[in-house]
Amino acid sequence: MRHAIVTAGTKGLGKKMTEALLTKGYSVTATYRSDREKAEALLDEFAEYQQRLHIVQLDTMDVSSINEAVDQAYEKFGRVDCLISNAGPYIFERKKLFDYTEQEWNEMVRGNLDASFYLLKRCLPIMRKQQYGRIVFLGFQGVDHSSGWIYRSAFASAKVGLASLMKTVALEEAENRITANMIAPGKIVDEMKEADIVNAREITETETPIGRPGTGEDIARVVSHLSDEDSDMITGTVVEVTGGLDVIHRHL
Repeated sequence: MRHAIVTAGTKGLGKKMTEALLTKGYSVTATYRSDREKAEALLDEFAEYQQRLHIVQLDTMDVSSINEAVDQAYEKFGRVDCLISNAGPYIFERKKLFDYTEQEWNEMVRGNLDASFYLLKRCLPIMRKQQYGRIVFLGFQGVDHSSGWIYRSAFASAKVGLASLMKTVALEEAENRITANMIAPGKIVDEMKEADIVNAREITETETPIGRPGTGEDIARVVSHLSDEDSDMITGTVVEVTGGLDVIHRHL
């Protein structure tokens, strides 16, 4: 049985990823940072998959926490086939680079870029031994082209660095039958993060050209595809899931 680690997999976009992989027959280790109550609620909601669902705590700012979470996941299921690196801090307040504090900058870079490095350091030896692996990171529209993103300088810098890291890992680990890709979500906010496509089609959305808001299911479908055994020809790629909305230029 394939086993996937989904960081921040107990709520929001990550919850839909966890659901999609469980439905597909995977065992899943879903991590949470601090909301233990929400994590435990997931076990109740997905009771039919309880034997294949494992919940562990992980703080992307703490290297020992990252290592311990991966070790627990490996001990539980004996393998790590997929790493879905979804967790990472984000500052919702819009402000220019000059107005970021040093602590905020460090949180964005350490929690998004550095954390992915440490996750890879822990997971790659397992995947190499298996001669199999699927790695998926989360980015943003335009990350593939080093786009500037007004009011999101720290987050964008970390994710652009991560996109380059992803492409390098894709090249270096291809010989071990390991793929690495990135998904760039569009505008998916609030309750839509845990919503299904069928529900989104009932909402009139004029901002997104496709005519409906984005949902967590949209992202989970791509995660499921990239994690598939037969998706080995897709590697080093950024897949944008935006519905045609130009997310990064909305505030110019």
